[in-house]
Amino acid sequence: MEPNPYAAQLQILQQRFALQPYRHPGLSWQQVLERLQAAPATLEVLAAMEASGGEPDLLALDADSGELLFCDFSAESPVGRRSLCFDRKALDGRKANKPAGCVDEMAQAIGIELLNEQQYRLLQSIKAVDQKTSSWLATPAAIRNLGGALFGDRRYDQVFVYHNGADSYYAARGFRGVVRV
Repeated sequence: MEPNPYAAQLQILQQRFALQPYRHPGLSWQQVLERLQAAPATLEVLAAMEASGGEPDLLALDADSGELLFCDFSAESPVGRRSLCFDRKALDGRKANKPAGCVDEMAQAIGIELLNEQQYRLLQSIKAVDQKTSSWLATPAAIRNLGGALFGDRRYDQVFVYHNGADSYYAARGFRGVVRV
């Protein structure tokens, strides 16, 4: 029998699960483990989230689909996912000082979706994050078509969702993702 290449990631997830039971009431680690073992590709995604500084943990059980939602619980926007334009259109539109990449392509490479505003607010209700940084959020097409994109942060003990030009990038702005299993 081959060793599980993601055994270390499973151990990290199990430790987080045990240390923060308030994040996932009504679920046992065994239920989560069975779901993860049935979807081994998700372990690769969670390992990539971990490697880029995301500290993934279980966010919620989707009431409609029954899927488990894992997201980045790092205190600040994941360090390995910062200084990026929102998407390829924004990156290509920059005339000077282009960043190394864009959020949508990095998220796709990792295998995650950007948190939407509702998921971001749920995360913030569980753990105060982005108190020094900010995170790009999934943006409605109507806003993106006008050149903007959404991001969120927490300041003054309040969660704020703002807008910025999609072509902007900052050393303190990254993105958080979600993966379903």
